[in-house]
Amino acid sequence: MKFLQKLGKSLMLPVACLPICGILMGLGYLMCPATMQGGDITGIVQQIGYYLVKAGGALIDNMAILFAIGIGVGMADENDGTAGLAALASWLMITNLLSTANVSVIMTLSENATLAFNKIQNPFIGIIAGIIGSMCYNKFKGTRLPDWLSFFSGKRCVAIVAGVVSIIVSVVLLFVWPLIFGALIALGEAIVSLDAVGAGIYAFFNRLLIPFGLHHALNNVFWFDTIGLGDLTHFWAGETSADVTWSLGMYMSGFFPCMMFGIPGAALAMVHTAKPAKKKVAIGLVTSAAIAAFVCGVTEPFEFAFMFLAPGLYVVYAVLYGIFVTITTIVGFRAGFSFSAGATDLLFSASLPAAAKTWMIIPLGIAAFIVFYVVFRFAITKFNLKTPGREDDDTDETTVQLANNDFTEVARIVLEGVGGKDNVTSIDNCITRLRLEIKDYTKVNEKKIKSAGVAGVIRPGKTSVQVIIGTKVQFVADEFKKLCK
Repeated sequence: MKFLQKLGKSLMLPVACLPICGILMGLGYLMCPATMQGGDITGIVQQIGYYLVKAGGALIDNMAILFAIGIGVGMADENDGTAGLAALASWLMITNLLSTANVSVIMTLSENATLAFNKIQNPFIGIIAGIIGSMCYNKFKGTRLPDWLSFFSGKRCVAIVAGVVSIIVSVVLLFVWPLIFGALIALGEAIVSLDAVGAGIYAFFNRLLIPFGLHHALNNVFWFDTIGLGDLTHFWAGETSADVTWSLGMYMSGFFPCMMFGIPGAALAMVHTAKPAKKKVAIGLVTSAAIAAFVCGVTEPFEFAFMFLAPGLYVVYAVLYGIFVTITTIVGFRAGFSFSAGATDLLFSASLPAAAKTWMIIPLGIAAFIVFYVVFRFAITKFNLKTPGREDDDTDETTVQLANNDFTEVARIVLEGVGGKDNVTSIDNCITRLRLEIKDYTKVNEKKIKSAGVAGVIRPGKTSVQVIIGTKVQFVADEFKKLCK
């Protein structure tokens, strides 16, 4: 769980890039519908809209790379950029080695395997690359090589080691990835026969697989022509349910109330349950994410903000999608999307022949907002989940005043109190605490640490020491790192 929480914290940096992209794309689609529908782009307004869409898409389309670099830096000791470079090297190597063009040179690919390797540039691989980069940095940053290789000692060897690890990981994925992708396609084919319930099951797995980027496999089954279904392509081709063997739009419609109204409801619950001192931070993060979801259905900024901090809540979130997609299919609301289920796509799909009862987005949306809000608020408070604004740091710590503003002296005393630099294995800090990992807990002298004028000392584990300093912790942490070099 500690690993997942650190992973979730690391994702905050790249996730912060995404809300503005969603808003830009939503505005762009409103100004230039031709971007979505494939028509001619004429006039200054449409041209501006086109560029807004492309500006937002530049990051949305490369989200996996942002994740690789963000996780690489975020999970590395000292948040060193070297780990981000190693993560990028890992991403480039894995995605290049496992590209369809390169894999087809060494083996004959089936149709499903070809589909699988066509989708290798996904967030799951980005997360793997980020973890590889950070772990290689943490393990090999201090490596000393023989004199004739001394140029590559220390941090310079991190990217090299990450590259070697990436080759090994690529070999494993060469055989594992098509099996995973194929299993998901088989699952999709089985779901098709279950009508409205099947649509709900599909939506559940669609959300559940978002963290790994594997939802693309299911999407190919339901939205495109992988098995002759193509809910999305038939819908935008101007066909109706009379032209196909299923209720056209059933695998898209239910996402609209969830993304446009359910996510804002869940976001409001997170704001209301955030700690008072962190409420502004929570508002800034989830409000922009909720706007992106409502305008154009970009949900990743919201989802990645809590999926690793509270994985159980994310499963509940996926279940809510399944329920609402089933209900939406049954009541007959039909709309489609070419990008995602936001207000923009709803507006432009409402005039298509397969669209039906689009006015029902109001009652369905109100219901989704209320249900998501109530469920999220209950789960967060009942189980004390660490959603944005509810991290482990105590609220009162933000008002702590450090008794001594000589940060070098404070750091020196704390270092002496934890047994010296030889006893420290990791240095990190959050908003109010200096977080240390140590070798020998018997060398820790809490009385000595407190004599530095800090507010308190917490020992969450045998190898962990947290010193409560207050909002000036960054200055102390910087001096502490200097003393440990």
